[in-house]
Amino acid sequence: MKIYSVKELYFTLQGEGAHTGRAAVFLRFAGCNLWSGLERDRADAVCNFCDTDFVGTDGPGGGKFESPDALACSIRQCWDEHITSDERARPYIVCTGGEPLLQLTPPLIDAFHRAGFEIAVETNGTIAAPDGIDWLCVSPKSTAPLKQTSGDELKLVYPQETALPEKFNDLDFRHFFLQPLDGPEISRHTAAAIGYCRRHPQWRLSLQTHKLTGIP
Repeated sequence: MKIYSVKELYFTLQGEGAHTGRAAVFLRFAGCNLWSGLERDRADAVCNFCDTDFVGTDGPGGGKFESPDALACSIRQCWDEHITSDERARPYIVCTGGEPLLQLTPPLIDAFHRAGFEIAVETNGTIAAPDGIDWLCVSPKSTAPLKQTSGDELKLVYPQETALPEKFNDLDFRHFFLQPLDGPEISRHTAAAIGYCRRHPQWRLSLQTHKLTGIP
C-alpha cells in the first residue's frame, strides 16, 4: 500500500504563472529529489535557493494518507468548505512540493478527477510526468537534467547562472515565464527579469503575488 505524505493542504488563490488569481486547493507533497529540505544540506544541494518548507507532514491539512480516495476526499472537503456558490468554475488543485511527481501516481490522478478536480502540477522536470495532468508547469533547477521537456508552462526562477533562459527557448511549452529569485536581492532580481522580458518577448514576468499581497 502506498502512503501519501502531504506537508500541507489548504484553500487559496494561485499566486504565480498563467493561472494567477484562480481559486485553488494547494497541495504540497513532502520530499524532494534535489534537496533534503534541511539547512545543513543546502550548500551542497542541486537546488540551493528553495524558499519552501516541504519536510514532514505537520503543516495545515498535512498528514499521511493511506489511499488515493482518502486524499481526494480531504481535498474535496477543503474546496467545499470555502466555496459559497455553485458557479461554473471547475474545482482546481495545484500539486507542488518539494517534488510532487515523486508521489503523484496515476491512481491518485484518477481519484482527483473523480472528485471533480482539474489538476495542475508544478515540477522541477527531472521526472517524466504521468498522463492525465491537466496543466503542467515545469520549473527547471540549476544543472538538474530535464526529463519533462514539454508542457503548458515553463517557469524559470531568475537569475540562475547554471540555468540561463536561452537554454529553454526551443522547448515545447505554451508559456514561458521568468520569476525573480526571492531573497535579499529580490529588487535587483526583479529589475533583471523585467529587463530580460523586455528584450526577449517570448518570456513573460511572473511575480509571487501571494507574497506581495499576503494571501496565504
